[in-house]
Amino acid sequence: MLDRLAAGLAAAALRLPPARTRRVTVTRDIALRVRDGVILRTDHYAPDLPAAPTVLIRTPYGRAGPMRLLCRLAAEQGFHVVIQSCRGTGGSGGEFQPFVHERDDGLDTLDWLRRQRWWTGAFGMFGASYQGFVQWALAADAGPQLRAMVAVATASTTRDSTYAGESFALDTVLTWAELLQAQTVPWLARQWELKRGQPRLAAALAHLPLIEADRVATGVTVPFFQEWLRHHTPQADYWRSRVFDDRLHLVGAPVAMVSGWHDIFLPAQLRDYTALRATGARPRLVVGPWTHGSPGLFVAALREGLRWLDTHLSDEGAGEAAHPADAAVRLHVGGALSPADPVPSPPDGFWYDPADPTPSLGGPLLVAQRAGPFDNRPVEARPDVLTWTSEPLTAAIEVVGPVRAEIHLRSELTYLDVFVRLCDVDARGRSWNVCDGLVRLDPQRFPADGTGAVVVPVEMWPTAHRFAPGHRLRLQVSGGAHPRYARNPGTGEPLGAAVTLRRGFREIMHDPDHPSAVVLPVVHSASQASPS
Repeated sequence: MLDRLAAGLAAAALRLPPARTRRVTVTRDIALRVRDGVILRTDHYAPDLPAAPTVLIRTPYGRAGPMRLLCRLAAEQGFHVVIQSCRGTGGSGGEFQPFVHERDDGLDTLDWLRRQRWWTGAFGMFGASYQGFVQWALAADAGPQLRAMVAVATASTTRDSTYAGESFALDTVLTWAELLQAQTVPWLARQWELKRGQPRLAAALAHLPLIEADRVATGVTVPFFQEWLRHHTPQADYWRSRVFDDRLHLVGAPVAMVSGWHDIFLPAQLRDYTALRATGARPRLVVGPWTHGSPGLFVAALREGLRWLDTHLSDEGAGEAAHPADAAVRLHVGGALSPADPVPSPPDGFWYDPADPTPSLGGPLLVAQRAGPFDNRPVEARPDVLTWTSEPLTAAIEVVGPVRAEIHLRSELTYLDVFVRLCDVDARGRSWNVCDGLVRLDPQRFPADGTGAVVVPVEMWPTAHRFAPGHRLRLQVSGGAHPRYARNPGTGEPLGAAVTLRRGFREIMHDPDHPSAVVLPVVHSASQASPS
């Protein structure tokens, strides 16, 4: 009764379509046995409707709380909803090994679905983050019965997101490891840890060597964290069986993608979109001003996802005309600046000290409360952050698409990071981060020329942002963003074992022979002379 009441209130608050039924039968803790004998705990939400199609959700985050509400809402919209805990989580047997068993477990679950008396021969998949990874693991082999996918804040491969710029996404990976481990502790103990501000996690993010950070954060050694520290090179065979982007051309189901401009997986998700379009598919893409796990992302995903599933799964929805908002791409907007030839000028220099690493502030992070736009003035005031700021704009500039920078530098160290961030400085002088990117340098990948200069291409997060009249553009360059990215010790020591920290000086050059620049995809601007 309470679940039904909560669903009714949520549907009204979220402005969902009227429920097709309020009569939903829930069967919990079904013991679904997969090929190696492991039991995967599964819940089934059955609507009191004939010939209802199925929506499958596979998750490592438990089947209670918000997931219970989501499942009931979807069932009331006319779907059999099957939600399953991935192995090693939520009461399911076996050991949780990210990405390893999701294809086979997904196929075995699909085989079970086909044997159910209520199965109609059509199903879709829905889910965010890891719930989306498991969709991609199954999608290429699911066959024509897979009629729709809703992939939210996710991608078919996480390797590039884990090692963005060939660094290591420390905050995301360690926070995720701590989150998974926290599901095994009593609820009250978890609430107390959150109330205290997660001091163990904070200590772990600052700890060296990194091979001990998981134990500091959780009290136990986390196998996948250790493996990801070891297998971090682009050539590592470890990831070949744990990514699914090489099979996108085999996916026949229509895909709806929902993400945020400050989401941790946005670049990888946009690559998936591009790859699907290259096969002739017509995926739908919605990107808004959201962060990973933010309420706004959840609401958008639910609205978009239910409409997409209804359109492609139900007999009623399949015959309806497209919704007016259902353009192939819908972007929520929040240049290159006029090109100017560089003039002779001395480089700007700074010291970077990994013992006092440049902190990260906002941006794409796993925890929504710490992610997104923040006033960057505290970071910009540090001596290890260089900034360049334009004159106030006399007209608005809209930037939509990929952003990139090319930085020319000299450094006394050959192992270093380059972090570049674009900010919007408002009329009050507050500097709001728009997008950024980091690249990790080593002498093999980035050899210096005869003058000691290195050219560093930095792929930054895509964006859709409007710089208002009177605002200024600001570019930051620094030596890192900790703990979002693991600090670069400057020594070339292995990622997990490094403990020696080496301070070093570097110079950013911007003369005619070394034209450092940021390139912005301007889609609208008034004619205005602007500094580069």
